[in-house]
Amino acid sequence: MDLQAKLLDPTLRVRLYGTTPPRASTPPDQVAAAAEKLSARLAGLPLDAVVVYDIQDETGRTDMQRPFPFTGTLDPRDYARFFKLPSIVYKALGNVDEAAWQSWLEASRGVEFLSIVGRPAPGKYALALSRAIRLAAAHAAGYTIGGVVIAERHTAERSEAARLLAKGIEGCRYFISQTVYHAPPTERLLADYLRDCRGAGVAPRRIVLTFAPVGREKTLAFLRWLGVNITPETEREILGAARPIAQSIRICRDNLRRILDGKYAASIPLGVNVESVSIHRDEIDASVELFHALGEVLQGR
Repeated sequence: MDLQAKLLDPTLRVRLYGTTPPRASTPPDQVAAAAEKLSARLAGLPLDAVVVYDIQDETGRTDMQRPFPFTGTLDPRDYARFFKLPSIVYKALGNVDEAAWQSWLEASRGVEFLSIVGRPAPGKYALALSRAIRLAAAHAAGYTIGGVVIAERHTAERSEAARLLAKGIEGCRYFISQTVYHAPPTERLLADYLRDCRGAGVAPRRIVLTFAPVGREKTLAFLRWLGVNITPETEREILGAARPIAQSIRICRDNLRRILDGKYAASIPLGVNVESVSIHRDEIDASVELFHALGEVLQGR
């Protein structure tokens, strides 16, 4: 079954692996080598697609100091071409206007699956996210459009569930979440999203939940800077363990199991995405172990 059919089939689970392209200054031979190394790491996994992120400078999103300096990366469209698996390409809108967005869409006809990322900070922009989604969904290239879901911003004042419903109506066929390290916000969001979909008389879109292994204080700090909800108890549990990475995998596995136990799970198509946000070999290698652990949860083991 091809990726589009699987993404849109509510009876199936989807398994993805997320990666960030090398730095923009990386020589072509090193880019190819990095892609080859990743392909070897993923070989043999029951994987449906590789997610290739588009990194943007999020300085305006938070007052917290960024643990790692921002560096631009290779265009995700170019990096995606190195993989034999289907690819889901992220695109951060930045400050593009409608004409520039139309040009980008026209130049990206080789991309089948496109996840559109809004801006990290509120403000007035030349092109609204909702308009960008509608234009991409209606484009003659036939893109399958996805979006981002962040459970942490689902509050009484600003409903992420309502935003998901609107984005689905505008053209998003699936959503990929921010990294999950605390299950309750995701549980609340999924329950409210299902309620809103039923109220509107529309079928829920697929939601793919992202998880990442961590074993270092600085990696945890980076996830927290990205906006991930990591409680002090979870941080102590990981960093105080004899094997921190293994403990983080157990926490991710337990969080997924808890999320799947919700009543909404029978009605919302779900899936998992494993990513590594680290440059350290042990945390990168652990992403494969995490992939297997989450796969067992999906299979009910």
